Amino acid sequence: MTYAVSEIRSAARPRKRRLSKAAIEPWLYLSPAIVLLVLVLLVPLIIGISYSFRKFSAFKSQYVGLAQYQAMLSDQVLGQALINTLWWTVASLFFQFFLGLGLALLLDKPFYGRKVVQAVVFLPWAVPSFLSGLTWAWLFNPIIGPLPHWLFALGLKAEPTNVLSDPATAMWGPIVANIWFGIPFFAITLLAALKSIPSELHEAAAIDGASPWQRFTKVTLPFLAPTIVITVMLRTIWIATFADLIFVMTEGGPAGSTSTVPVYIYVSAFKSLDKGYASAVAVLLLVLLIAYAIGLIAIRRTLVRHV
Repeated sequence: MTYAVSEIRSAARPRKRRLSKAAIEPWLYLSPAIVLLVLVLLVPLIIGISYSFRKFSAFKSQYVGLAQYQAMLSDQVLGQALINTLWWTVASLFFQFFLGLGLALLLDKPFYGRKVVQAVVFLPWAVPSFLSGLTWAWLFNPIIGPLPHWLFALGLKAEPTNVLSDPATAMWGPIVANIWFGIPFFAITLLAALKSIPSELHEAAAIDGASPWQRFTKVTLPFLAPTIVITVMLRTIWIATFADLIFVMTEGGPAGSTSTVPVYIYVSAFKSLDKGYASAVAVLLLVLLIAYAIGLIAIRRTLVRHV
């Protein structure tokens, strides 16, 4: 009996070693990538957060605790930048999503010249954002661009002036450019999701007498919902932290009417040379976006359970 127990124990030891080796081995292969991610992402993040607790001068820095965060409570320029960021993000996201969804539904159907239309639709995503902003700035220029004259001809403007020079309308310039730039992202991802829906479901719904609208709301939309949530989350984060188009087209002006939080961070850090305060504002933006992402991920999990 003792001999049998010892045999079982001795056989179990190699098995445990094999299991532990199998558990450790993947991490050994992943370790170079993990170290690289820590160095590239985590270390700069920690340094940036630490900067938010310090006040920088020309030759030295001083620990100031939460003073930078307290200063944000009375910063009216930051308050306006937050409002501008919300408006810039919501307006861009709304039109990008619905136009991208419409194009995805169109490209999901076979028609003559579909490949050409696909290439044209996806082209803006391949254009560098700097070049996109420069092109749209030219288009809105009344001297060399056609858009102000078209708006005047349609009766939308009293005269062909530069939209980007008017504080009341300046934000629409970068928003239009961003809509054009971001539509392909939704079109590509949603088209891929549409292709994954079994055709039998649509056929069964049609046999049951469902209208095209009912097939869309009862079959297509539930399958698209998890993809919609994740794409909306990603695009929201990208838009909220995206400053290229605004910098190229307006540089945050006129009179701060297009200054978003990323633009304000750049101005604070590199023009006002207040790196500590800029880091505190960046931490605020990070916290807001993390809270937003957590909420959308929770919604996505709920939607996945019901599909």
